[in-house]
Amino acid sequence: MKVAVLGSGPGGYVCAIRLAQLGAEVTVIEDKHLGGVCLNKGCIPTKVLLHSTEIFDLLNKESSSLGLVVDNLKIDYELLSTRKNLVVEQLVEGVKALFDANNVELINGRGKLINNSEIEITTPTGIRCMKFDKIVIATGSRPTLIPIEGNKLEKVFTSDELLKIDYIPDSILIVGGGVIGVEFANIYSNLGTKVTIVEMLPNLVSNMDSEIVSFLEENLIEKNVSIYKNTKVMKITKDGKELKTEINTGDRSFYINSDIVLMATGRRPNIEDIGLEQIGIEFSNQGIVTDELFKTNIDNIYAIGDCTNGIQLAHQASSAGIVVADSICGKYTHIDFNTIPFCVYTKPELASVGITEQEAQRNKLDYKVGKFPLYGNSKAVINGDTQGIVKIIIDSNTKEVLGMHIAGLDATELIEIGGLAIKLEATADELVGMIFAHPTVSESIHEACMDAIDKAIHNIY
Repeated sequence: MKVAVLGSGPGGYVCAIRLAQLGAEVTVIEDKHLGGVCLNKGCIPTKVLLHSTEIFDLLNKESSSLGLVVDNLKIDYELLSTRKNLVVEQLVEGVKALFDANNVELINGRGKLINNSEIEITTPTGIRCMKFDKIVIATGSRPTLIPIEGNKLEKVFTSDELLKIDYIPDSILIVGGGVIGVEFANIYSNLGTKVTIVEMLPNLVSNMDSEIVSFLEENLIEKNVSIYKNTKVMKITKDGKELKTEINTGDRSFYINSDIVLMATGRRPNIEDIGLEQIGIEFSNQGIVTDELFKTNIDNIYAIGDCTNGIQLAHQASSAGIVVADSICGKYTHIDFNTIPFCVYTKPELASVGITEQEAQRNKLDYKVGKFPLYGNSKAVINGDTQGIVKIIIDSNTKEVLGMHIAGLDATELIEIGGLAIKLEATADELVGMIFAHPTVSESIHEACMDAIDKAIHNIY
């Protein structure tokens, strides 16, 4: 069986490898970078910058309290950018090696569906047509710009473009307080840049539990980040060497000057000019429409990842890729969407899985909440990183875990405990019955569960 995969991001390349492992003859068609946005322009390079700048910020502010003497500490942005690029290159080479090991063919070119089994591929050397039994569309997404005056001025960047600059700006205005916006706010505030966030919604990172997001907001304010919520950006104009952004808070309009502006206003699916209209694949502005097995309305064509109208997360795309590969090869698997974690790699880290307290309230669920602050956790105190909380939501009657939300040290690693608990329909009593190693940050989960069932030992929250 011959299968084509359009796109080599976290969805496409994982799908291709699993298909090859299951015996399919696989061709991946990629018109830009192997590894997609996540590896080249998103998840990976931003986390490199976050890691180094967090260490820089920590040593600048807390070295003496850690028993360290650091003189003349500075950051070399050119060296940091080189490290970022080397990490990306290493991981891209890893994907290439996986393709070679699994006999996955990679064609550098742009694919366009001619019919339900034929793809026209435009390569640097010409155009060719290839036939396939099955097709998986994994073309990803790109940053979107809000339609305002000045959105394409010089030094108005998308996240893709911002990662390419080779200097530290004195000031930056970030339009959008979602995951991308707050992560870049963290990076640049660590570097000493004056940061302003303008968010049109009532909360930063609005899809996460508002209580855990409050810890991030508090930390950003401590770093002198200016935050405007319920606020709209009206237009951007040039003011000498700076940019002048007009914002409206509802009560008043005023201008903020900055060296650069980041448009962190979401992403849109890459679905133009790939043949969807010609062959009748159903789609909308939000992406390609699929069923629970990621099959489109055309029987042998699937779509996964950011190009669909689903959740735009790299790990969701990879999971979808495995589901599609298994389905194509006659195996039935599925994704439990209740266990998909959401993570923000700021200081403090944020992580969430399952329902938020706000969702529980909206759905009028009978629930209880357990909490444990990290200032009561030994490992957090040892690390000098006590800002944050573990919050667990359980069913009041069955004690089943419905959601877990963490702000603080190692939150993005610990959240998988919550995902596993939800997957296995575990109760708070069962988690309390486990023995957690000491001293570890994970003990905070144990303590939050104990709090949820009114058996707290160390909690003075």
